[in-house]
Amino acid sequence: MMPVMFLSHGAPSLPLDGGETGSAWRRLGEDLPRPSSILMISAHWETAVPTVSHALRPETIHDFSGFSDELYRLRYEAPGAPQMAEAAVAALQQAGIAVQLDDTHGLDHGAWVPLSFMYPQADVPVAQFSLQPDRDPAWHVALGRALRPLREQGVLIVGSGAITHNLRAIFRHPEGEPAPAWVTEFRDWVAARIQEGDLQALIEYRSRAPHAVQNHPTDEHLLPLFVALGAADDIRSARHLNRVTTLGMLAMDAWVFEG
Repeated sequence: MMPVMFLSHGAPSLPLDGGETGSAWRRLGEDLPRPSSILMISAHWETAVPTVSHALRPETIHDFSGFSDELYRLRYEAPGAPQMAEAAVAALQQAGIAVQLDDTHGLDHGAWVPLSFMYPQADVPVAQFSLQPDRDPAWHVALGRALRPLREQGVLIVGSGAITHNLRAIFRHPEGEPAPAWVTEFRDWVAARIQEGDLQALIEYRSRAPHAVQNHPTDEHLLPLFVALGAADDIRSARHLNRVTTLGMLAMDAWVFEG
């Protein structure tokens, strides 16, 4: 059975200077079993109804502004995974969850940026799966549980978001200064709850975790973690990777759930 992943995808400019995170993602691509296809759950695709991309040739979406021209010239031309997308729809419908296909949606930077390091040849078929920002973490855990059978078909399910994501605070943070305690305490709390297998505490993170709202003014960048948690059989099986911080405030943690 394929493992499940959550990774913090960082800034869109990462392909131009991968650093420790780029190296960690390269190692992941080398260490993981070869997937038949990849289902990416990115914080940057939000819909009211769960939606799976069905494109044969997903375009590279540059869903950001203000970066160098070099970044906008990059393309990640992996094939789509329409058969896997249809299997995902069937799995969700089996669980009683309404779902739809989208024939045009491409790969946003939450998908193609990490994949460009993990699978630089762009030779593994990829589809994306959307988030529902008006639904809570428990809803997204249920989505992950419904998608779990795809792992038996060799599908690598990847949640791509951020363990900490307060962009306004990043712009105010002095360059070169270490991450403040409210970032590290939240990140450590999440890691401890995963290690303990305390899924309920994680679902209730906004009321139970230290500095939750400060780290996540809105939920969307943590919701991919909950899909990954739901798709895992035992979250205590997690390997905790890439415990680095970029821009002083963005925790780049990743987990691989092998059970």
